[in-house]
Amino acid sequence: MEILVVEDEAGIADFLERGLRAEGYGVRVAGDGEEGARLALDPEVDVVVLDRMLPGIDGLEVLARVHRARPLLPVILLTAKAEIADRVEGLDRGATDYVTKPFAFEELLARIRARLREGGATAETVVEAAGIRLDLLTREATRAGVATRLPEREADLLAYLMRHAGQVCTREEMLAAVWGYEHDPGTNIVQVYIGYLRRKLARPGSPAPIETLRAVGYRLRERR
Repeated sequence: MEILVVEDEAGIADFLERGLRAEGYGVRVAGDGEEGARLALDPEVDVVVLDRMLPGIDGLEVLARVHRARPLLPVILLTAKAEIADRVEGLDRGATDYVTKPFAFEELLARIRARLREGGATAETVVEAAGIRLDLLTREATRAGVATRLPEREADLLAYLMRHAGQVCTREEMLAAVWGYEHDPGTNIVQVYIGYLRRKLARPGSPAPIETLRAVGYRLRERR
C-alpha cells in the first residue's frame, strides 16, 4: 500500500515517513499543496495524509482537487485546528477522517488501516458518460473517436457534469464544486467554460450533448 504524506513541517514529515515505512507501507512525501495535489492523482497512491495549513495552496484546496479527480481516495486531514467547525468543514469538503495535532502515531496508524479496510483505494481514474470518455490523469476527453486534451478547470467541469449525467446541475453547484465559490451572482464563468466544452466536444453533425436549462443550469444529456 502506498501512502502520500502532504506536510510542510520537515520534522513531522520525516517522523511520519520513517514510522509508516517501519510498518511496511510505501511512502511519498510532498512539502507543498501543488506537489501534493499532483502526486495524489497517481493511481498507485492508496491513502493521503494531508496537512491543512500548507504553503502555496492550502489543504482544503488540495482536498477539493483530489476529491474532484479521485472521489473515492481516502484523505485524512492532519491539523492543529481542533474546533468543531473546522472539523466539519474538512469533512464536508471531502475528507475521510480528521486527526488533530499533537497526535499519537498509533492513532493515525489505526485510522489509516481503517480507511484501507473500507476499500476506498479503488478510486476511479476514468469517467465515462454520454458517449464521452475522460481520463482524469491526462485530462484527455474522447468523443466519437476524437481525443482532446483539456485544461484543468475545463476537465474538472466536464468530470462534474459526467458524474451527474442526466441530472440538472445548477450554476451555483458547479461554481462551488469546480471553483470553490460559495456564491457570486456577478460571475459568468460557468457559462464561459460551458462554451469552451461545447466547442471542443462538438463533432461534425453532432453538437456536444450539454443542454442549457434557462434560468436553472445545465445537463449532460445521456445517450438514448
